[in-house]
Amino acid sequence: MISNTIALSRFGRSLSIQSCFPERKSAANSCCKSPEWDDTSLSVECSDDDISLKDVICPGISDHGICASSFGTTSSTVLNYTLQRQFSCPIVTFSDVRSPNHHLPQLISSSIDFPEVEGDDAHMGLNPSLWPISDSAHEICGTDAELTTGAIDSATFSRTVMPEIGAVSGNISRNIFTAYVPLHLAAFRGDWDAAKRLLDLDPQAVRAKITRGLETALHVAAGARHTMFVQELVELMTPDDLALQNKVGNTALCFAAASGITKIAQAMVNKNKRLPFIRGSKGATPLCMAALLGHKDMVWYLYSLTENDLTEEDRIELLVAAITADLFGVALHLIQRHPQLALARDGNGDTALHVLARKPSAFPSGSQLGVWQRCIYSCLYVEQSSNYCSSSIRHNCPSCSIVNGKSTLKVLIWNVIKHLVPGIKTIHDTKLMHIQALELVKKLWKQILLLDDSEIGELLRSPSRLLFTAAELGIVEFLTMLIQSYPDLIWKVDDNSRSIFHIAVAHRQEKIFNLIYEIGAHMDLIAAYKDGNNNNILHLAGKLAPADRLEIDSGAALQLRRELHWFEAVEKIVQPSYREMKNSEGRTPRTLFKEEHKGLVREGEKWMKDTASSCMVVATLIATVMFAAAFTVPGGNDNDTGRPIFLRDRSFMVFAISDALALFSSASSILIFLSILTSRYAQGDFLHSLPSRLIIGLTTLFISIATMMIAFSATLFIVLGHEFAWIAIPIAAVACVPVTLFALLQFPLFADIISHIYRSSIFFHPSSHLLC
Repeated sequence: MISNTIALSRFGRSLSIQSCFPERKSAANSCCKSPEWDDTSLSVECSDDDISLKDVICPGISDHGICASSFGTTSSTVLNYTLQRQFSCPIVTFSDVRSPNHHLPQLISSSIDFPEVEGDDAHMGLNPSLWPISDSAHEICGTDAELTTGAIDSATFSRTVMPEIGAVSGNISRNIFTAYVPLHLAAFRGDWDAAKRLLDLDPQAVRAKITRGLETALHVAAGARHTMFVQELVELMTPDDLALQNKVGNTALCFAAASGITKIAQAMVNKNKRLPFIRGSKGATPLCMAALLGHKDMVWYLYSLTENDLTEEDRIELLVAAITADLFGVALHLIQRHPQLALARDGNGDTALHVLARKPSAFPSGSQLGVWQRCIYSCLYVEQSSNYCSSSIRHNCPSCSIVNGKSTLKVLIWNVIKHLVPGIKTIHDTKLMHIQALELVKKLWKQILLLDDSEIGELLRSPSRLLFTAAELGIVEFLTMLIQSYPDLIWKVDDNSRSIFHIAVAHRQEKIFNLIYEIGAHMDLIAAYKDGNNNNILHLAGKLAPADRLEIDSGAALQLRRELHWFEAVEKIVQPSYREMKNSEGRTPRTLFKEEHKGLVREGEKWMKDTASSCMVVATLIATVMFAAAFTVPGGNDNDTGRPIFLRDRSFMVFAISDALALFSSASSILIFLSILTSRYAQGDFLHSLPSRLIIGLTTLFISIATMMIAFSATLFIVLGHEFAWIAIPIAAVACVPVTLFALLQFPLFADIISHIYRSSIFFHPSSHLLC
């Protein structure tokens, strides 16, 4: 047995993507123009034969600094800054823009003095080299353009700067990032050439906080997944620069982990080995952030660096994040290395098993595969031990085994197929995920079974009853694996005295309900349970199904049919007295069913009538045309005998037979659809009568359309076949188009009805001995 201390271990943090990367809210009273800006302005005029553009930099929202907008081109460029009253700008000459013969004139400013800033804060300032000269100017001037200072030297740059955040009070700190807009945009776009020119003018900007969230250019570029930009930028930075954190404590490696680009993370870690161990927002590691976002390669890379330094809290967070993001290979590796994690709880009180109980997509029963996909899924070979860990740490992973030659050959063949055939890889990955999820449940449950019965019960109850969560979601594989090792679970009830079978009925999970057929006489005892409102299991079947379960079937008529099947199936397993038992509201199961499904009956009636009316119009037109064609035969009749001229022609016989079949089938279709329109639409009619009629009506309608087109083609051959066969053949081929269209458009409905009738007959019987 395992001690209570380990079994009840719980950790305080509850991490999510939002908590690691919190949203940034705009300031409350921001507007398009701030009253704090005055008319002190600074302008650049250029008038050159080869340079013709006009950009205006105007005041923007006070919390975002200055914004730029392009206003077209003229013979000069006016760059307009509106600055706060306490600032002034030096006189600067921008020369050698494209060649020695092309100069931008000087930048003229008011005479108010800039505040001087000394010390380490100087690098955060409003450096003239970073003033946002427009992209259009760079395009005209060429990519190799350089901005050089004329009336001011480099010493002046270091004096006329803006201090760090918080170093200056008032409006300065709020608009400090304006100066770094060009660098910010360059990092965001991955434009290293533009960034390099800016960094050459102001080398200290490489470590400057350039966003309102206090990110550096490295943060921005890493988050934007610009690998080359990051690699070049890292070369200009010191190891300490890489460790700079933003407002919430995230380093650039946290952004790299979120991006999922392993090369970006490698470039940083190679420069500073401490980065993987620096925690970010809410104390999360970059490894956990990568896991939350489902970046498998990044997780394996960071895990290989930090595996031996993770705390128990880190490991349970990583385990829960890996399960949430479908990284079951990572989760399996963690459980194999640290089995005690099966009993640990995260900040929400959840164990790994609780998280799995809420993930139906991780199991075969919850997968949404089509018919052909299911066929491929069943045939695909998947090595169960594959992808447990990355190649970089595979030699340390005990789950990785050496396969024999025959198995290796199968893996090789399937690897070739899944890369050549579209969609195969997705199905392969889905099946691998299902296998790993089942293996993970097995390993987790094995550890939990080492506890005392009371501790197992406590773990299953708190913080949520995972048995009933899995039953509600229909995860039959999850429940059967638990019940096989701990059969007493079938007797467990929730706070409302409902068993997993009651939950299955209430949420229309037929795969879970079918397990009741495998427990023999115990079925009668469990079916006798009643909840707090005196509802027995048949009352639960009488209630309307949840919306998500109703939508499985197309059309209200088929939805009502499934509801009737459920009621009949549950009615068979309850005692006769339970069929007339009243709940606390005085309603029997049958009464409850009728009241709950009134709206569905009305919708089903409307759906049936609309479908029948539309199809009957088509059938009536076909019957009219085919009836007329029988008396106006192609080629006409003999004047003496009245017999058709082409009576002995083989094409004429095809015409006659197909015309008769089209007429008879369309007439039958009309009668069938008429019977649907005149039905009484009682609830019982939706179970067998109405669906059967609809199938027959659609079948006869399809036959009538097909035979009508055959009759048309035969007529063409009779009239044109002897001399213009080359015309008749393509026209007859085109005649197949309407038949094909009808088949394609109506086949989904037809197939849905057929499959519904077939599947309903096997819904409520055990397909295999799952509990044995």
